[in-house]
Amino acid sequence: MPPVVLPPTKDRPLLPTLRRFLPYLWPADAPGLKLRIVIAMTFVVASKVVQVYGAAYALKYAVDAMAGRHAGVPDVPTFVVLMVIGYAAARLSTTAFDNVRNVVFERVGQEATRRLAASVFRHLHRLSLRFHLERRTGAVTKVVERGTKSIDTMLYFMLFNIAPTVLELGLVMQIFWSSFGFDLVAATLGMIVVYIAFTRWVTDWRNALRNRMNDLDTGAVAHAVDSLLNFETVKYFGAEEREARRYDAAIQAYASAAVKSENSLAWLNIGQAAVTNAMLGGGMALVAWLWSQGRSTPGDVVFVSTLLSQLFRPLDLLGMVYRTIRQGVVDMGAMFDLLDTPGEIVDAPGAKPLNVIDGHIRFEDVRFGYDPGMPILKGIDLDIRPGQTLAVVGPSGAGKSTLARLMYRFYDLTGGRITIDGQDIATVTQASLRAAIGIVPQDTVLFNDTIGYNIAYGREGADEADIVRAAQGAAIAGFIERQPDQYDTRVGERGLKLSGGEKQRVAIARTLLKDPPILILDEATSALDSRTESEIMETLEAIERGRTTIVIAHRLSTVVHADQIVVLEAGQVVERGSHAELLRKRGLYADMWARQAQEREEALAAE
Repeated sequence: MPPVVLPPTKDRPLLPTLRRFLPYLWPADAPGLKLRIVIAMTFVVASKVVQVYGAAYALKYAVDAMAGRHAGVPDVPTFVVLMVIGYAAARLSTTAFDNVRNVVFERVGQEATRRLAASVFRHLHRLSLRFHLERRTGAVTKVVERGTKSIDTMLYFMLFNIAPTVLELGLVMQIFWSSFGFDLVAATLGMIVVYIAFTRWVTDWRNALRNRMNDLDTGAVAHAVDSLLNFETVKYFGAEEREARRYDAAIQAYASAAVKSENSLAWLNIGQAAVTNAMLGGGMALVAWLWSQGRSTPGDVVFVSTLLSQLFRPLDLLGMVYRTIRQGVVDMGAMFDLLDTPGEIVDAPGAKPLNVIDGHIRFEDVRFGYDPGMPILKGIDLDIRPGQTLAVVGPSGAGKSTLARLMYRFYDLTGGRITIDGQDIATVTQASLRAAIGIVPQDTVLFNDTIGYNIAYGREGADEADIVRAAQGAAIAGFIERQPDQYDTRVGERGLKLSGGEKQRVAIARTLLKDPPILILDEATSALDSRTESEIMETLEAIERGRTTIVIAHRLSTVVHADQIVVLEAGQVVERGSHAELLRKRGLYADMWARQAQEREEALAAE
């Protein structure tokens, strides 16, 4: 099977992406961070001024004095020593300025990263269920990880590599113009243009290789995460070796792309070294020729060598800087794409909080389909009186669980409306709607944390006494107290350290803690054995009292107590009534009841 490969990474325009990021770097509400940027850039300027004028001139004067050009210097040895000390002091000052600059700026970079990452995380939670079902979680997290990591790197290179290099180039060109004339300025600028053009050409070629490598890496990580999240399924089908082969194929494709990308670096380094050394040799040769004409001094040769060496030191990193910035733009652009992904489900303009008075729910000619050409619900009408329990049953694929998703407004209807106490749920805020509904799902997924944390998730700010009461109400307090760590017992990834019944009771406990006026039980016991189901049903029936409840069920024995039972088939209501009324009709419900009763008898006989 071929490795998982994502669509090719798109190239991004530099300036628009940087403009998007500027508000995070220069936040309007953080004057302290702006001051840090100004101070950091002051250290940048000071570092370059000292490096160019202090270090280079000190070395030049020392060499000239040693070569006998010491007119007016009474004590040549002392002067030379002082110049050498000045040279060393200038280098030390440059290093100190650079490091103090980093200390001052570090908080700015981290704060920019924090703000952008928090914005993306909040936006991801605002996106629709459809978005998260269609995207691989591993791929999304990789995009966010790369995007946030690129921020600090891009800031460092742009502010503390490119900007200082441009400043240093300007200072060096001014010195060359005034001391050696136009020829050295023109030659230096010409070689820099050649250097930049060559670096950009090779780096663009390397970027294409690197983008391919990153795409393969993202695909490999996404597959690994998907495989490990579903490790039980892998075990069920004995597919460990199959999954290992798929992962190995993905990693092998990544390794081949990585080898090409890294090998291309050698050609970049060789070409850059040829250009810089040609310029260094040419510049020193020109000054040596001027010396032979009596127009320069021996110290000038060292002076030019020092300035060009200092100038080319950051330029040697230009390929990495250019590649890093371009890749950073790609990574940030992908993250901004997530930010720009429109929310499918948004609050209507002027939406008001839901005001639950009695909990009267109505489905009025509700129509819905996940895809436009495939309707799931075809004109559903339901009327659930306050405090009553409505059960929804029917064969698989009839649209039962879709009703729960629509109640939570994970999707918008294609027709009709759903109201709570006369308020259309499409016109109220999503937060208030979801705060009024509690759900015990079929497949309870818990956070990889403690039992106490998972129960407390039902209501932010719940104290220990609230958690204990909720656990008692869900009949799981005894189990928790028998554990060595009690409420600090960790449940494992997705709650896999707990049994199905224990996970369901945790889900019931956090719903009790939320204490919603409306309750949805979405096949809450279908994955449990008969004994555990019976115990859980007693707890569920207790928490239904006083709440408007929708029970979505496959096993009809769990809904005989419901005030009203609705039978769905092919997205339509085909029967409705109480358990006794539906049995008397001898329709689909009665057939399902008889079939399940026979299955129960056969199961008991097999035991």
